[in-house]
Amino acid sequence: MTYFKLSIFLLFFLFLQKGYGQPPGETMVNPHAVATYECAGLYWKTMESGPCTVRYRAVGSEIWQDGLDLVYDEREGEYRGSIINLKPYTKYEAELSHRSENTKMEFTTRNDDFSIGKTTVIPAGESDQTITITESGRPDAYHLVTVPAETRSVLNIKNVYDAGIIIDADYVIVRGIEVRNARKDGIRIKKGHHNIVIEDCYITFWGRIGGSITNGNMEGNYDSGIYAENDCWNLTIQRNLIEEPRGASNDWETGHPAGPQGISIFQSLGGNVIRYNDIVSTEDHGFNDGIGGGSNYSTVGNMNRDSDIYGNLIRSVWDDAIEVEGSNKNVRVFGNYAEKFFNGVATASTTHGPIYIFRNVMGESRTGQRNTMGGAFVKTGEREPYNGGRRYVFHNTILQPNGVKDAFTGHVNPNCVTRNNIFDLPGRLATHREKEPASDYDYDYFSGLSKGTAEEEHGIEFYTTPAGTRLYVSSTGLEFYPRLYINSIAWGKYPYEFGDKKRNITDPMIQLKNPLIDGGIVLKGFNDDYRGDGPDLGAFETGERALEFGRRAYLSYDEGWCPWEKY
Repeated sequence: MTYFKLSIFLLFFLFLQKGYGQPPGETMVNPHAVATYECAGLYWKTMESGPCTVRYRAVGSEIWQDGLDLVYDEREGEYRGSIINLKPYTKYEAELSHRSENTKMEFTTRNDDFSIGKTTVIPAGESDQTITITESGRPDAYHLVTVPAETRSVLNIKNVYDAGIIIDADYVIVRGIEVRNARKDGIRIKKGHHNIVIEDCYITFWGRIGGSITNGNMEGNYDSGIYAENDCWNLTIQRNLIEEPRGASNDWETGHPAGPQGISIFQSLGGNVIRYNDIVSTEDHGFNDGIGGGSNYSTVGNMNRDSDIYGNLIRSVWDDAIEVEGSNKNVRVFGNYAEKFFNGVATASTTHGPIYIFRNVMGESRTGQRNTMGGAFVKTGEREPYNGGRRYVFHNTILQPNGVKDAFTGHVNPNCVTRNNIFDLPGRLATHREKEPASDYDYDYFSGLSKGTAEEEHGIEFYTTPAGTRLYVSSTGLEFYPRLYINSIAWGKYPYEFGDKKRNITDPMIQLKNPLIDGGIVLKGFNDDYRGDGPDLGAFETGERALEFGRRAYLSYDEGWCPWEKY
């Protein structure tokens, strides 16, 4: 082998090692990590089960951080689990401990400051032609397709062509383009492509008229603002405005919803990040799913594995705000806000897991245009062989009035762990079907009528006074940041002194310290930075910066203005 060929081979090998040239999960190293920008999935194959602890730190730091224990999957002889709140493009080391056995690994989170090689600038003004991108970049030199400086470019397809932009290449960035009136999809990513970034774009009025699947009408189903065909991976979709499709999904009053979607990814190979997007519409042009794809009962699914969905603002959805179904091997869904939807997060199936659903906020839910009864926060469901994966549900805020009816759907949900959630809802917490040993619902606030199979041994329903009286902690519209003190009724007669007079007061109103404040349990790696005597329940920690959602989240006033809103 010549020196030149050897150099090319070594360079290619380094790309493989850094995850540039292969999908997540293709590596044979044991143990290993698969990182996104701010999270990482850990994998360790061994034939012995039992608790497996995790600690990690940035290389060079003296401070170790504990992570949540990994989950053991006997089917694959593998420990799996995620660590979160990492910094982009930072090298970390992790140590796993199981009984007397220890192992270590190093990994580097992905860099979201993309190096640009070639730049293609599309013409300013309005065009009615589809742009097809066929030239790939490289891992160290992305191909950027964008608009001219200090102007805007609009692709007004006028319902003539199926897509505004077609991406048929790898290592591509599409930035700052406005796409209107595409016949099917605003942006379409062709099969098998990877390392694609779509950011700061405006996509509106795409797709065909939909209709009820029950009535045999599939026209326009899954027409999407952004659509990725099968086998794509390492897609980053961030800070886009995707709003108001031309068509509309039907609601559940007329059959299973069918119609346009905000973002659709089908049978991906994993490694996807969907963050800080506005996916919004009006009720008469509502989505089927805000974020979704297929297949539901699968060993793959839309996100598949090692993927993150966070910081998105989603509104006017007639089925699932976020559909993340299939393998769900180290998939994280966190920090999203949904308003006007049926189910919040759909997870049928979670074949492998674990999936982490944490610090999401859910607002109004409804079944149809006329039926105000809400759906569920988490849609579950499993069937052989698509079953067995762990679901973690932590620190979510589910509010009334007009929120979801149930915390979980009534489907089978045999491997679910909940902690520190606010489930302020009228219906069911868990399924009424037979409980399986791996499920563990506890330390949540639940205001509904039935716990189902959930025991919630340490859950919050009652406040016990120093005298031993149990007072029901009612909820009439909980706030995102719970108040420090709440009003309650002490049922019965209680003696009071008013100066020199004594009176018995029937059912007096009293003030209690809000049990949601400091009422949670510590979850390693998920809430270690709590304030006070313990973590607060729900998505928000009193005294900490508020969560932000959508394409302007965590930006200053001067940041984040896109060409299509400035010029």
